[in-house]
Amino acid sequence: MNGLTALSDVTEAGRPSQRHLTDCSWPQARRAARLAGRRPLPAIEAALADALGHTLAVPLAALTDLPAFDTSAMDGWAVSGPGPWRTVGRVLAGQPCAPIADGEAVEIATGAQLPPGATAVLRREHGRTVPDGGAPAAVATATGQGLGPGLLHALGTGSVPPGQDVRPRGQECRRGEPLLPAGTPVTPAVLGLAAACGHDRLTVHRRPTVELLVLGDELVDSGLPSAGLVRDALGPLLPPWLHAAGAELIGRRHVRDDFGLLRDAVRHSPADVVVTTGGTAAGPVDFLHEALAAAGGRLLVDGVAVRPGHPMLLAELPGGRHLVGLPGNPLAAVAGAVTLALPLLHALSGRPAPEARPETAAVVLPGHPADTRLLPVVRGERGVLPLAFDGPAMLRGLALAEALAVVPPGGLPAGAGVELLATP
Repeated sequence: MNGLTALSDVTEAGRPSQRHLTDCSWPQARRAARLAGRRPLPAIEAALADALGHTLAVPLAALTDLPAFDTSAMDGWAVSGPGPWRTVGRVLAGQPCAPIADGEAVEIATGAQLPPGATAVLRREHGRTVPDGGAPAAVATATGQGLGPGLLHALGTGSVPPGQDVRPRGQECRRGEPLLPAGTPVTPAVLGLAAACGHDRLTVHRRPTVELLVLGDELVDSGLPSAGLVRDALGPLLPPWLHAAGAELIGRRHVRDDFGLLRDAVRHSPADVVVTTGGTAAGPVDFLHEALAAAGGRLLVDGVAVRPGHPMLLAELPGGRHLVGLPGNPLAAVAGAVTLALPLLHALSGRPAPEARPETAAVVLPGHPADTRLLPVVRGERGVLPLAFDGPAMLRGLALAEALAVVPPGGLPAGAGVELLATP
């Protein structure tokens, strides 16, 4: 297959003597990355507190009706039948309740269980109570304290439709009903739904572990760079992005431009996925190909027809591990991440490929003559607009972007549909 091959004919120095690799297209590279992770990591049981960021390995089903009983949706009175009603007590959330008869009402708080026999809830602001015998009306207080036994009247029409302001049992779901499919990322909202439906634990895929190796003698981690040195932008940028894709980052370290150091770092990494930045091209200190060969790696993708980010790679390592090699330029590395790292991590996490939802190009989106282009964009009133500062070494455009537009070779005219890739 074009762009998919194995490293072979390795010399004693660890350098492949021959490599007949041709760049694969951007769609091919994305498919190859997902194929590399075609067997998701095993399922585990995780407590709700530990499940955030994992991916459901089985569908989430309700363990109870939700709500589990008829519930008051408002503060007021639970009433039975047509009014006026004789008030007979109060029920608060979390308290047991006794049945009420036709013509009776009980003061009720939001979330409290509706007493058996109640037909509706009269909102507090829509009712008033008067003592038995027709004494002057007295409006119930805003604190929820009524004036004791008396007659309750509905203001206005004098009636309450059956079911008014009642959340009936099972309104949201019934016990056993499937709520979310396998492959759903566990977000805070998913945790809340699972808890509401009675779950204490979730069956999720183990998160793929990732070690980030930042390569290069020219990088500094703090302060102002000088004398040919540059700040490491990818060390802070990539971990949150990889985490959002389902990964568990177990390490991040700086590796100098040394073949032996890089070989050992790749060979001995305990991570499911090693992500490197820099060293993917053919410069005098670009040792990644040689280090991969010496570590027993097998190239799956070596170079992708995409701008920026062309010299990216994907390899299989011994023990079922993988390595994603990203270019060293910041925006090029981001392009490599969305092309190879994220599809691989999604697949290993058990997540389906995101659906492509084309939007409209508001203006001409310039493309490369032969390669796919990933372009930082924002959404305007008439559609997608490109941003400036989109060079391989730039991050200013990405920092302003709402997405990356996938522009096919040759570009897109105004009004054309364009696929967008989300940016965290």
